[in-house]
Amino acid sequence: MSTGAAALSPAREQLARRWAGLAPRERRAVTLVALVVGLFIVWVALVQPAWRTVRDAPAALDRLDAQQQELQRLAAEVRELRGAAPVSAPQAGEALKAATSRLGDTGKLVLRGDSAVLTLNGAGAEGLQAWLNEARSAARARPVEMQIQRAAQGYSGTLTVTLPGAP
Repeated sequence: MSTGAAALSPAREQLARRWAGLAPRERRAVTLVALVVGLFIVWVALVQPAWRTVRDAPAALDRLDAQQQELQRLAAEVRELRGAAPVSAPQAGEALKAATSRLGDTGKLVLRGDSAVLTLNGAGAEGLQAWLNEARSAARARPVEMQIQRAAQGYSGTLTVTLPGAP
């Protein structure tokens, strides 16, 4: 017999003597408490995590499906842009000017050779998003630097893009 089993033997004997000394009513109460504690441990350790996973799975799957659809849409847009005819730098500049004119007084564009700088002063989120979409799709411009702050009246700062054909 090992020393660990030998150390448990006196404790087991003492527990058996205590159990024998209990009245039948006390034995039932101790058994019931042990059963309740055991069921609680099984619930907390095994059942509750699985239950939570089953309950939350449909919402998680819906989120993942939505993300997958968005990624597929973006991938299709990338394929479309790669297959589109190249845009010359003057055409890109004109497309950026047209997009900037839709920003109104909140946006000012300065063309600098192979890049363009958009200065924003209180531009709305929708207008900025539309400008970025048009810069990417119509002008094939790529953002390279952005220093924009969000304030109560809108977005302010600068956004630098490179025009097609730039290194």
